[in-house]
Amino acid sequence: METLLQVKNLSIGIRKGREILSSVEDVSFDIKRGEILGIVGESGSGKTLTALSIPGLLGNYRFHYGNKEVTGGSILVSDGIASKDLLTASEKELEAIRGKEISMVFQEPFSSLNPLAKIGEQIAETLEIHKQREEKNVDTKPAKDRVRELMEKLKLPDPEKLMNTYPHRLSGGMCQRVMIALAVICRPRLLIADEPTTALDQNTQGKILTLLSEINRDFGTSILFISHDLSLIKSFSNRVLVIYSGRVLEEGTTEEVLLACP
Repeated sequence: METLLQVKNLSIGIRKGREILSSVEDVSFDIKRGEILGIVGESGSGKTLTALSIPGLLGNYRFHYGNKEVTGGSILVSDGIASKDLLTASEKELEAIRGKEISMVFQEPFSSLNPLAKIGEQIAETLEIHKQREEKNVDTKPAKDRVRELMEKLKLPDPEKLMNTYPHRLSGGMCQRVMIALAVICRPRLLIADEPTTALDQNTQGKILTLLSEINRDFGTSILFISHDLSLIKSFSNRVLVIYSGRVLEEGTTEEVLLACP
C-alpha cells in the first residue's frame, strides 16, 4: 500500500521566555493511502500538537505561531510521484494544501464554525478559495449544488434547510457532522480528526464514527484519528500509535497493540 504521509523524528517545543521546553520528542509514523491510523494517549501527551503540526498550524522552520514551535524532524506528504516536506513549505504552499489535500476536524465544532455565517456558505467557502487558486482542477458546478450533493451523500438531514441554518441552532453532534462535511468538500487525501466525539453522547458518537467510516470507504480518504478512548480506537482504527509524555510508546496493528485491552 502506498505511503501518503511520513512523519520523521518530529519534535515540538513550548517557548517560555528564552527557554524551549520539549513537548513532543522524536515522534515518527506513517499513514498509508486509504487506511485509518489511531493515535491514543492521555491528555497532555502530545497528540493534538502532533496533529496540528501536520498542516502547518504550529508553523514550521520559517515561522511559528504563538509559543509552540516545531524544533526538529520532517513531515513528508506524497502525491504518488514525489514527496514534499511540509515543514519547509511556504505559507502560500500550505494554504493551497489545507482543506484540499489535508483537512482537519477539531474537537470543538462550535468554536470552529463562524456564528455569523450560514452553514452552506461556510462549506462553500472552502470550494471557492481553492477554485480561485486552481481553476482547472475544480468542478465547474456551482458551489451551492456541490454542497447540497455532499450533504445528501453524507446523509445529513434536510440539506436545503441545513444550508440556510446558523450554527447556534444546531446540536453539538450536528455541528460536528457539518464540520466533517466542511473538511471533506474538496475530497482531501488525508483527514485529521482530533477527538471528534468528545462531549458527545454514545449514540451521537456512533453516528460520527459511521460517517467517518463511510468517508474512508467511499472517498478513499486516509484518516488520522486521535482519541484518549481505547475502545473507540480499537473499534475504528487499522493501526495504532500510542503516545506517552510526548514519545511513541508503541506502534502496530490494532490487534497487536490493543489485543490485551478489554
